[in-house]
Amino acid sequence: MMGVFVLAASLLMLEKMLRLMEFVSSEGAPVTIVFRMLVNLIPEYAGLAIPLGLMLGILLAFRKLATTSELDVLRAVGWSYTRMLRVPYMITGVLVALNLLIVGYWQPLARYGYEQLDFELRSGALGAAIKVGEFTTLEDRVALRVEESRDDGRQLGGIFARIANDKGQVLSISAREGQFLANREDRNTIIFRLTDGTIVQDMPGETPRVLSFKQHDLPIDLPRIEQFRKRGDEAREYLLPELLELGWRDDSVTATQRVEGQAAFNYRIVEVVMMVMLPLLAVALAIPPKRSTSALGVFVSIVMVVAYHKVNQYGQEVASLGRIDPLLALWGPFAVFGLMIGWMYFQVAFVPGGQAIGALESGYAKLAKRIQKLLRRGRPQPGETPAEEVPAGAA
Repeated sequence: MMGVFVLAASLLMLEKMLRLMEFVSSEGAPVTIVFRMLVNLIPEYAGLAIPLGLMLGILLAFRKLATTSELDVLRAVGWSYTRMLRVPYMITGVLVALNLLIVGYWQPLARYGYEQLDFELRSGALGAAIKVGEFTTLEDRVALRVEESRDDGRQLGGIFARIANDKGQVLSISAREGQFLANREDRNTIIFRLTDGTIVQDMPGETPRVLSFKQHDLPIDLPRIEQFRKRGDEAREYLLPELLELGWRDDSVTATQRVEGQAAFNYRIVEVVMMVMLPLLAVALAIPPKRSTSALGVFVSIVMVVAYHKVNQYGQEVASLGRIDPLLALWGPFAVFGLMIGWMYFQVAFVPGGQAIGALESGYAKLAKRIQKLLRRGRPQPGETPAEEVPAGAA
């Protein structure tokens, strides 16, 4: 179960990690920011990975019992499926409480932290890298280009800078080396110390002046960074008690905010309550037909859980827009999903020889046999000589 959880979370984060790396590199920020942002996404992906890990853990355990005929022995001594589900339901209870804490408390705080990192990355609060061989604009008046970067950007070589002011004065500076230094007197300004260079000062209507230097300190004003907004701009950033207050008790909110709060609250609760049905679904799909080792149930279970999760996300979005009542949009699919699981479990546990997906199993077996026949047609049989190797005289 833990292995499936780690695998599912890793696969869900892999695509996001690639996009974040591309975004962070385009903004010129350090790569470590990617991992800080991914940490804040773990609670969001855990909301799906935990149910998947729980269901597949139980499913694979019962499937192993079924394929090794141990399940028949347990059934023969009087153990029902309901009796065998006691321990899985104990584990389910622990994971339900854990998932409630994640989606109700950790997930909103982590989502706000992710949005804050994204804002700081776009605004430059996390720093930016000077790209070698490209012009970098600072404060819309300084254009900087470097040919070489050493010691993680601490030492720069082959520097060209162009500085303009409101009066039309332009400074063109070239230097052999340079480095950025902090300004203790003014935190909003950094010092760019240049070594062995030339300054060309160009004033409107005057002859340009040239100055050579051994060392020159160039002050550069840092851009002002706006403060990030407070938590609560979106419904998904509210804690579970705050959503309850927003959706039903707070009379000062607008009708739109009230509907969004109700939709978000019902979405989180229904995602947690759905986990109670997963052990029944796992057992219903874990047991293949007799004399069969088909793994179709594993595939069907993953599709069902992921599809139900997506249906809930769509229901929350539609309910947030006020097009449908949140109770109907979120608890309606849960009722349908629960009734379907109940019927599937009843077929396996109480109907002699019953199969929850018997029709799919038989169709899957026929399809597999046809594919095997097609593959065998292209292979020469044992003792048969390929047509291109038959001697002409024998023909």
